[in-house]
This record gives sequence, structure tokens and C-alpha cells, in this order.
Amino acid sequence: MTTQIIESVLEEAKKQGAKKVIEVQLVIGKMTFLGTEQVRFSYNILVEDTIMKGSKLIIEEKDGVIECSSCGYRGEIPVVDDPAYHVPIPTLRCPKCAKAAKIVEGKECTIRSIRMVK
Repeated sequence: MTTQIIESVLEEAKKQGAKKVIEVQLVIGKMTFLGTEQVRFSYNILVEDTIMKGSKLIIEEKDGVIECSSCGYRGEIPVVDDPAYHVPIPTLRCPKCAKAAKIVEGKECTIRSIRMVK
């Protein structure tokens, strides 16, 4: 995923005639299950020999939202905090009617902005 982000930024920088990329802002949905620290780590390694070297990476995490087609609920994804799992687990059941719900937000990984020097 980080490779694709960097490729997209470099492609846009080339289109704009940039000499250097100084900042990249990302929005990562929590339902992508991408670890922000892993993204930062791989980003810093992968930009090493590019015009992105030394650029600042800003990551905004976006909460997940579900929608229930049975009762119309739209809102936060309920989380089960079961000690057996060691981490809170999101459930894809409607908190109002307990029927299956679909994720409508929080699966995205988008580049919000790129700051560059021309």
C-alpha cells in the first residue's frame, strides 16, 4: 500500500514539474487495518532515493461507519472488547437491530494533499 501511495505522489510531482516533495498528507480509514507506524516506517525507507526524501508524512485516521439496510442505522462501528482477543474487535452488526451491516466509511486510504517545490 505504501508503495502505491509513493508512486501516486511521484507521478503527481512529475506532472507538476516538482523538484522536491516536502509534505504528504494521508487519510487512512481505521477499517483498512493499516498500522500508521508501519506506513511511516516503510514510507521513510521507500522515499530514500527519490525527490520525496526528507518529506514530512502526516496521517489522519478516519473512523469506520456502518449502515444497516434493515433499520436504517448509520453510525459508529460497535467494538467488542474481549480480553481473549487482546485488542478491541469491530463488529459488523447493527447496534440497533443486530442484523448485518455494511461498512460505508473507514476503508479508504487517500492522499489529501501534497506540498512540493517547483
